[in-house]
Order: sequence, then structure tokens, then C-alpha cells
Amino acid sequence: MTATLIKQPLFRRMQWVSFVGGEGIVRSYKPNDGTWAYLVEMPLGMEPVFGRVGAETMVLLYEVDLRAV
Repeated sequence: MTATLIKQPLFRRMQWVSFVGGEGIVRSYKPNDGTWAYLVEMPLGMEPVFGRVGAETMVLLYEVDLRAV
């Protein structure tokens, strides 16, 4: 059995971040293959005529893809 050490996450919950394609708020994060994966919620735009489907604004991104705003 070997221990894998990874650095502390760069971003925290409720922190505003940007990425190619948009911006959003970090909702959660977890270690993944030696780095961190973040669940980012993008802000909702105007509600479409047919209503909301659910969490259609959530994206899962790696730490390397994010920048602090």
C-alpha cells in the first residue's frame, strides 16, 4: 500500500471562479488523480418559456481549468 500526497486545493466552497466558457461558484471539490476536481455552478440566465430542467448549470472541472475572479 502506498500513500499519495497531493497539495491543498486552490479554491474553496462559495468562491467565484472563471474558466473557458464562463464563470461560476465552487459548490464542492474532491481529490481526483493527484489533483482536485471542482463542481462549479454557473449563474442562471433568464428562465426559458418551458421552465427549468434542474441543475443544468453545473460543470465538473479540474483545478488547472479554473482561475479566481
